[in-house]
Amino acid sequence: MSVFTTRFAPSPTGPLHLGHAYSALLAFSMARTAGGRFLLRIEDIDRARSKPHWETQIFDDLQWLGVRWDAPPIRQQDRQPAYDTALQTLWAKGLLYPCHCTRRDIADAASAPQEGASPAIGPDGVIYPGTCRPATPPTGPLPRDTALRLDMARATASKTYRFFETGAGPDAETGSITFSGDDAVRDIGDIVLARKAMGTSYHLAVVVDDAAQDITHVVRGQDLFAATRIHVILQELLGLPQPIFHHHRLIRDETGKRLAKRDDARAISMYRAEGKSPDDIRKMVGL
Repeated sequence: MSVFTTRFAPSPTGPLHLGHAYSALLAFSMARTAGGRFLLRIEDIDRARSKPHWETQIFDDLQWLGVRWDAPPIRQQDRQPAYDTALQTLWAKGLLYPCHCTRRDIADAASAPQEGASPAIGPDGVIYPGTCRPATPPTGPLPRDTALRLDMARATASKTYRFFETGAGPDAETGSITFSGDDAVRDIGDIVLARKAMGTSYHLAVVVDDAAQDITHVVRGQDLFAATRIHVILQELLGLPQPIFHHHRLIRDETGKRLAKRDDARAISMYRAEGKSPDDIRKMVGL
C-alpha cells in the first residue's frame, strides 16, 4: 500500500504570500495527520523569471513556518530528460504536432468566426483554434526548439475519464468526478506540452514529477481545479498513476481578489519583518 504523500511545489519567481502559506501548511498537516510524507518541489521551468534568491527565500519562509520536508527537494530544471521521454512517448503515439503560432495569431484566429466576440477560454488560456493541427500525425524525429501541442481529439476520442476529489472545486465539485473526451476537446483544446524556450510545460512537468515523487494526494488551490482534467488525461496517456486530488479554498484580499506574487504587502517575509509569528500566520489563513 502506498504511503500517503503530499507535496508543495512553488515557483521561485517571487515571494511566498499568505495563499502559499495556507497551501503548504495544509498539505504538510494532512501528511503528518496521516503518518505520511511531505515533499518539496521547486517548479523553475521558467528560467527567465526563476531566481536563486527567491528559492532561498522559499526555503527560509517554509522553515520559519515550521514546514519540514522528508526528502531533498527536486528542481524541474534538472528534470528535462524525464520530460523528453514523456514527449517522445506521446510523439510516437501520433498525439503531438509542432505549432508555430504566436499569441496574437491564436487570439485572432480564435475570435475570427465571430468578429468582435471574446475567444473561448480554457484552463490553459485561449482555446487553440487548430491552425497548425495536421490532418494526419506527423512523422520523423521529435521536433526540437518549437512548441508542441497535444491533438486532444485524437488523444481522447470516445473516452470517459474519472478522478476523485476530497476537497472541492470552485462550484463545490467533490467526490467522483467524470468528464468525456468530447468535453476535453470543447473546453480545453489542443494544449501546449512543450514550449520553445522551456522544452516542457507546466502541465507535462507536474504530471511527470508527481509520478516520480510517488505523490498520492495532490493538495492545491481551487484555481487549478479545471487543469486537473488535463493532468488526468496525461496520466492515462503516459501510463502514470492517478493521485487523489484535494483542491482547497483560496486566500483572498479584502476585496475578494485572489492573492498573487505581486501582492508583496502580503508576503510572508513582510509579516516576519513586522514581528508576526508562525501562529499569527496560521490564524490569518484560518488554520
